[in-house]
Formats: sequence, C-alpha cells, structure tokens
Amino acid sequence: MSTPTLYGLCAAVLIGFGVYGLIVNPQPLRKILAFNVVGSGVFLLFGAIARRGAAAGFGGDPVPQALLITGIVVAFSATALAVALLLRLHDEAGSVTLASDVPPAVPPAVAPDSDAK
Repeated sequence: MSTPTLYGLCAAVLIGFGVYGLIVNPQPLRKILAFNVVGSGVFLLFGAIARRGAAAGFGGDPVPQALLITGIVVAFSATALAVALLLRLHDEAGSVTLASDVPPAVPPAVAPDSDAK
C-alpha cells in the first residue's frame, strides 16, 4: 500500500467519523467539532490527491497547496465565528439550544366534569 493510498483511506475514515458525529450528536458544539473533523478529512484527501499527482512524475503544482492553506484558514475562521455565535446564544438565552429544540411540556390531565349528564 502506497503512502497516498494510506492518506486517502485515513481521510475517508475522518470524513466518516465526522458525518457520524454530525448525525448522532444533538449538541451544537459537538456538531461544530464534527464539522471540523469532516473538513480535516477533506483537506487530507485533497493533499493526498495533490501528492499522488506529484509522485506520478508530474511537476509539483503549487495550486493545491495554496488552496489547502486557504481552506484551513477559512475553516479556522468559520469555526471561531460559530463558537462566538454559540457563546452569544448561551449568554442571551441561557441555553445553547433553540426553543424549537425543546420538547413540548405535557399539559396536566383534566378531570372529567361531574356536573355533565
């Protein structure tokens, strides 16, 4: 097994773990972290594809490296923005879940009217 293939498989595993975390975890902070794991897998896959082309005898292309670095910076700033919004939501609402995510309260049972005939 070659090194780019191993990196590609590791990227696929990271993407799988991230998607699983997005689906299973209801907490917003864990969803942000799972989305970052997906992004890391995509970056690793993109790096493995770029390296595989350079290892095949083609000249090393600086464009995938530039795109990879730019993607990492954008992912970092998007994560910082998401965490800041989550902290703001916690400060304003006292909770990190929205009102629509809370299950409805069960109304108390009404006793049958004894006067009705």
